[in-house]
Amino acid sequence: MGYRILLIDDEDDILEFVKYNLERDGYEVFTAPDGAVGLETALEVKPHLILLDMMMPVMDGLETCRAIRSRPELKDVMVVFLSAVGNEETQLQGYESGADDYIGKPIKMNILRSRVRAILSRISLPEANQQKLIIDTEHYQVQIGDEKLVLPRKEFMLLNLLYSHPGRLFSREEIYREIWGDKVIVGDRTIDVHIRKLRQKIGDNHIVTIKGMGYKFSPDATPENEE
Repeated sequence: MGYRILLIDDEDDILEFVKYNLERDGYEVFTAPDGAVGLETALEVKPHLILLDMMMPVMDGLETCRAIRSRPELKDVMVVFLSAVGNEETQLQGYESGADDYIGKPIKMNILRSRVRAILSRISLPEANQQKLIIDTEHYQVQIGDEKLVLPRKEFMLLNLLYSHPGRLFSREEIYREIWGDKVIVGDRTIDVHIRKLRQKIGDNHIVTIKGMGYKFSPDATPENEE
C-alpha cells in the first residue's frame, strides 16, 4: 500500500499487537515508547498516520499532538488518539490539540483496522494535489487549483482562521469571538450559514464539522455536514 503508520504508546504489548496486525494489512509500521521519541521518529519517517496514546511518560499524548501540529513538516499527518480515557472532556481536549479522530481502549482490532482504512482513504493521492487550497492574505484572495476567488470579508476571515491552524478544533464560541468580537450580537445560525457558503465555493473536503463541538480545517479529510 505504501502507507506509513507510527504507533506511540508506552505499553510494549500494545505496540507489538497493533504493529503485527497492521503490518499484515500491508502498512509500513514504526513504533515509539513515548511522545519525545515519537516526535523524533515522526520527523524522520514522515508517517501518513500517527496512532497516539493519551497517557504516557516524558510527553503525554496532548503535548505530543500539539508538538506534531507545530511542525510544518508534519502538517499533513493524520493523528488519532488511542486511549482508555473516554470521557467527553478528554476527547474534546484531544480534538483541540489537533487530533483527527479518537478511538477507545481496549482495542478491538477489527474496528481499529477498519477505522485506519477509512482514515487513510482521506489522504489525497499526489495527482489530486492540483486542487490544493491556498489563501493569499496580502491580496485577500483564495485559490483552488487554477481558480481564484474573492470572498466576502467575514467568509474570508472565517476560512483564514480555520486554515491558519490545520487540524485544530475551533469551538463556535471561539469563532464568534475571533470573527465578530465580544460586543457584536449575531444569530445562533450565523456560523452555519457562513460555513455553508464557504463549502459551496471551495468544496466540501476542507472544512470538517465536529458535531456539538465546532469546526476545523483539514486539507484531505471528508467532512461531516452539520445537522
